[in-house]
Amino acid sequence: MRFQYSLPCHSCEGMCEGMESMEGGAKCNGLNMTASTAIDPLPLPTNLPRDDIPVEACHPKASYFTKKALPLQQNSRPMATASNKKKIFNDPIYGFVSIPDELHFDIIEHPYFQRLRRIKQVSMTNLVYPGANHTRFAHSLGTMHLMRRAVHLLRGKGYDITDEELEAASLAILLHDSGHGPFSHTLENSIVQGVSHEELSLKVMQKFNEIHAGRLAMAIEIFTGKYPKGFLSKLISSQLDVDRIDYLKRDSFFTGVAEGSVNAERLLEMMEVVGNELAIEAKGIYSVESFIVARRIMYWQVYMHKAVLSAEYMLRNILKRAKMLSQERDLFATPALSFFLKNQSAFQDYDSDAILDRFCQLDDYDVMTAVKAWRDDEDRVLSELCRRLTDRHLFKIEMRESEFDTNYIEEIRNKIAKYYGWSLEEADFALLQGVSSNHAYHPKKPAINILYKDGTLKDISEASDQLNISVLSQPVVKHFICYPKELEYNS
Repeated sequence: MRFQYSLPCHSCEGMCEGMESMEGGAKCNGLNMTASTAIDPLPLPTNLPRDDIPVEACHPKASYFTKKALPLQQNSRPMATASNKKKIFNDPIYGFVSIPDELHFDIIEHPYFQRLRRIKQVSMTNLVYPGANHTRFAHSLGTMHLMRRAVHLLRGKGYDITDEELEAASLAILLHDSGHGPFSHTLENSIVQGVSHEELSLKVMQKFNEIHAGRLAMAIEIFTGKYPKGFLSKLISSQLDVDRIDYLKRDSFFTGVAEGSVNAERLLEMMEVVGNELAIEAKGIYSVESFIVARRIMYWQVYMHKAVLSAEYMLRNILKRAKMLSQERDLFATPALSFFLKNQSAFQDYDSDAILDRFCQLDDYDVMTAVKAWRDDEDRVLSELCRRLTDRHLFKIEMRESEFDTNYIEEIRNKIAKYYGWSLEEADFALLQGVSSNHAYHPKKPAINILYKDGTLKDISEASDQLNISVLSQPVVKHFICYPKELEYNS
């Protein structure tokens, strides 16, 4: 009897081909496996992703067929060599995504980047869409894949992009979200103030540039828009960039909002470069229209969903209350979170490298561990907010196109104070106010240009034969307030 297996193997960095079994024994060139007796061909698991196969299963002396594997030594993680830095991730959106070289591998392996595994891409959205637990790590790898695909397609059309520029653009987009903190925009408006996630991403890139002896200098120029070939910067940040393409496609997949998906390959295939700027071939205009409509749908159905807004603003006030209390007494928190709770303007007051290292220890686990512990804190306001958030007992939200009357807001504030027996200052933490706004397509930002066969360019809002694109160019602004639902029944 004779048969052949293809077994995913880490030790030989590929599929072990030529595994043969005969009556007298079996062998595998990749695994060096031997067997003294004949074995029947067993079906290999088809639902196990390549990167999820335990390293133990590829141990030279392990037997896949007898299901016996030698355990790895504890705390032993051998240094990766150049030959095993060419890894492949199995991405649910694009399939296999390759790490192109050693530099990408070393950056991805660094703790600053691995932290992104512990930061959800869409913050509190999983309270509405249970599947939305994907991370900024996966998003960053996805944007890297799209960037390399876009450059490959542009090269195929004759545009001059060197290997060094490809590497730089790939690294720039890989690290574009590296400065995001846990629940990013919530964190920026509560405990880490005075610096945006874009500025922090640049600091991370500069740090990697130091570590790797200046090899990210071009990537930094592209990221900051200073590189002469401006279209590379536009692939990272514009109204139609690989960042937006990936997060729309990825977020729609994990939330299940099918209307938010976009045709990534079609959009990339239609890209051209005109006068150092990106443009879309005229025959791709409908894909651009779908992209803009999808972005509008995702903003109001997912990112700015009422329950998501309520949860994010509750978390914002929790962190503000915790920061206030931390100035007066010790409050339970991990070391990284405690540092930012106690220091008002950390990035302005301390050495930036030391603070950056502190910041890059922060992730979702720090925040939610503290929120869970604060449920039983002695401060009645903090404990109430934390209990409600962890139990998903969210505040009611009212939204209007116009501002709320100040008398109405004051009335709700007094009701909160009366209901809980709090002071008016304490009641402010249970009365959340804000404004949400969105341009699906912003007419005052660099345009998405449509390129016609005669060489003329038109802004998509002018070129589109759908009236809704011009309508979507108008900003949508909604004012909202949040407060405990119980007030409705105790009025």
